[in-house]
Amino acid sequence: MREEESGPQNRELYALLHISPEASDEEIRKAYRQWAQIYHPDKYQAAEMKEIATENFQRICEAYEILSDENKRQIYDIYGMEGINSGLELGTKLNKAEEIKEELERLRRQKELQKVAAHLRPSGSILANLSLPQFLEGDGIMKGMAMASEVQSQISKHNAVAIGGNLAVNGNAGGGAASVVLRHQMSSVSSIEFMGSMGLRALLGVQTTRHISTHSTATMGLAMSLRDGSVNLSNTWTRQLSDTAHGNIQLSLGPESSIAVGWQKKEQKRSASGEIKIGTGSFGATAHYTHRFSTKSHGRIAGRIGSTALELELGGGRKISEFSTVRMLYTVGIQGIFWKFELHRGGQKLIVPVLLSRQLNPFFATGAFVIPTSLYFVLKRFVVKPFYLKREKQKASENMEKTLGQFREARAAAKKAQQLLQNVASRKRSRQLETGGLVVTKALYGSRKALKNRSQTEEVKDEVASQSIDVTLPLNFLVSESGQLKLHEGVKKSGIMGFCDPCPGEPKQLYVEYTFDGNNFEVIVDDLDELLIPQESHRI
Repeated sequence: MREEESGPQNRELYALLHISPEASDEEIRKAYRQWAQIYHPDKYQAAEMKEIATENFQRICEAYEILSDENKRQIYDIYGMEGINSGLELGTKLNKAEEIKEELERLRRQKELQKVAAHLRPSGSILANLSLPQFLEGDGIMKGMAMASEVQSQISKHNAVAIGGNLAVNGNAGGGAASVVLRHQMSSVSSIEFMGSMGLRALLGVQTTRHISTHSTATMGLAMSLRDGSVNLSNTWTRQLSDTAHGNIQLSLGPESSIAVGWQKKEQKRSASGEIKIGTGSFGATAHYTHRFSTKSHGRIAGRIGSTALELELGGGRKISEFSTVRMLYTVGIQGIFWKFELHRGGQKLIVPVLLSRQLNPFFATGAFVIPTSLYFVLKRFVVKPFYLKREKQKASENMEKTLGQFREARAAAKKAQQLLQNVASRKRSRQLETGGLVVTKALYGSRKALKNRSQTEEVKDEVASQSIDVTLPLNFLVSESGQLKLHEGVKKSGIMGFCDPCPGEPKQLYVEYTFDGNNFEVIVDDLDELLIPQESHRI
């Protein structure tokens, strides 16, 4: 479970100086002087202690420099250290919180525009048609080839452009086309696109889309061919049928008029779609179903029937890396029997259909499906799966070691910070013991789940130790002369001197056992909650 992001933020410096986010300038100066007395490097002779003091003294000075400056403190309260390091000019020009916030927003917008201007989204595909019968006849295995490429760029907040082209070769014939599309977002519910292409399909067109309701969208397009002057008008209506499904109707009027009705449904484990299209001289229906066996593998079945097509497609795919997916498909239809191999990486695709036979021989079709399928499962079971399990195990081990290393560094830094609090904390503890005052006997800061099981078996206790840090000493140091301890609300306790975050991303709590006036007390609070002790309600 991830730690909630809501709630007060940008409070680590307040925790470091142990002051409230509402602290006055005088309280900030007083806290700085107290901590500086503890961590000033000149107080220590030993090289190791001087090094520890210097590191923590720099942290204290940085916190004081920011919180004691009115403008910097306002920036920090709004945007944290990101605002401090943003390059904002401080001084007499910006004296109000509104002015500071406005300037920070301007800088952010400027950076976003720079990112947008540099952000290009390329995509492309390569299709290589191979023919085994043609190869056996001595005409070469390459039947044809096609390439397509497109680059999209968000040139401003409301405008985007896409430039693309394609080239196809089949036997001794070939051709190509180039296209450009300019998209403008007119409002939050409507957009318009202008498009043009040259080459085999030279045309000009315009298309507008509008959300006519929460669940409905309408698109209207007009295109004119530059070759024969013919005009095509298209209208598409899309309706959200449920959280996971939507339907659409498309009407096209022109040289090849048609009407199509489609449906799509996409869930976590499965997706399906279907469409029926009726034209002036043609009819067609398509359907597909995909089942996801896991986050990395899926199976697919698809079919197409019509006046010019009849085929069945079976296959599946597997994600081989964060950006790459491999698919293997088997197709039987009136055009013949095919194997199709696909590699998808980012926005790039490599598709290789292999024609195995032009004849629909049932024995050959069965063998063409069974043999590679069996080979695939054998390779998956004895080669691919062991390889990926080994690689995932190695990655998990590396991530665990990295996280563990970071935690060890943070814990070591916290322990070093505690070393310099030892003498003062011991003196305060002794005085409180003499007068029957407040003494913290045990304090753990760490994972909420682990702390709830702190009194269980030894194995669980080891888990608690690995996901928490002992903060008994710094809490005794923070006990006031009057015998009270207060940790401020809205301040993450990991920022307190001598603390660290033992489980990044996990909800944390602070567990405290203490004695007061001869009685035993116990309390546990969430990370951002206020802690004020002693209290009678904590008595065991």
